[in-house]
Amino acid sequence: MNIDKKLILASNSPRRKEILTSAGFKFEILVRETNEEFDSNMDYNLVPEFLARKKAECFKEFDNETIILSSDTVVINDKKIVNKPQSKEEAFEMLSSLSNKTHEVITGVCLKIGDNYSTFSDQTVVTFEDLNKAEIDFYIKNYSPMDKAGAYGVQDFIGMIGISKIEGSFYTVMGLPIHKVYKALKPFIVF
Repeated sequence: MNIDKKLILASNSPRRKEILTSAGFKFEILVRETNEEFDSNMDYNLVPEFLARKKAECFKEFDNETIILSSDTVVINDKKIVNKPQSKEEAFEMLSSLSNKTHEVITGVCLKIGDNYSTFSDQTVVTFEDLNKAEIDFYIKNYSPMDKAGAYGVQDFIGMIGISKIEGSFYTVMGLPIHKVYKALKPFIVF
């Protein structure tokens, strides 16, 4: 599947790359350093789109022949954003706080074509079983919780054994709501 414009994924996320590749898109990866700060008073539902747009704004030099695709995922637990952990101890605390509870995952997306920006997001509700200390420790030691919002990957061990229910898109939790990305890119797709 081709797009009649150049598609650039503005993300180093191996999960986003995997999703786009599996969906059949041809693209390049180009990442720019982005300040991911946001106003702490901002409605948490707006943060993923806000950050996705900030990432896309780093690519001002591209014209209408290029589509910049950027994205940001946040985990919301008890009405607070749970970011990426900064230490193994923080990862343990995050996973413990998600254990035996339901939380939200929101992924925001921005498509930039020339000077035009289009943002959208998707929300999924995730319920975890009760996770014990040994399971959390095993996950932290053997997987990569440090680069993931909420310290977990839905496709990893902890997601496989711990998630009992997902209401919404699996791919939104993984980092890219591909059903919505496809719909947004559909006018540019050439089969």
